[in-house]
Amino acid sequence: MRLHDIQITPGSRKVRHRVGRGDGSGWGGTAGRGEKGQKSRTGSSIRHHFEGGQTPSFRRIPKRGFNSGIKEIFNVVNVDMLDKAFEAGAEVTSDILRQKGLIGKAVAPLKILGNGEISKALTVKAEKFSATAKSKIEAAGGKAEEIA
Repeated sequence: MRLHDIQITPGSRKVRHRVGRGDGSGWGGTAGRGEKGQKSRTGSSIRHHFEGGQTPSFRRIPKRGFNSGIKEIFNVVNVDMLDKAFEAGAEVTSDILRQKGLIGKAVAPLKILGNGEISKALTVKAEKFSATAKSKIEAAGGKAEEIA
């Protein structure tokens, strides 16, 4: 292939639609803008959230409370789920829980909560433990190790 062999792909370049160029073009007169009104004028622009002059929704809705924006989101697992999913003496980490489908794909720190009972000695490694979860795991003969 040489430089003189290169051709434009058919349909890749379109002629610009020129409006307002006389009545014979079919787009003369109002040039597709309708008649009168703000949007028919040159240079007009309306904010995307403009509601025609009525009080906008973000001003009508009451504002309450405070959102800090630094809330930490965890992957949460209860001790009864660990009891069902693992054999005695097993090591539990977030990767193993993800493989077993007990937590989602979200890359978030793991927190173990104390809902339910645990009867097996497990070594659980997680970023956070609730006080009840930690006490239940240790009462069953396991270890609750907090990782950074």
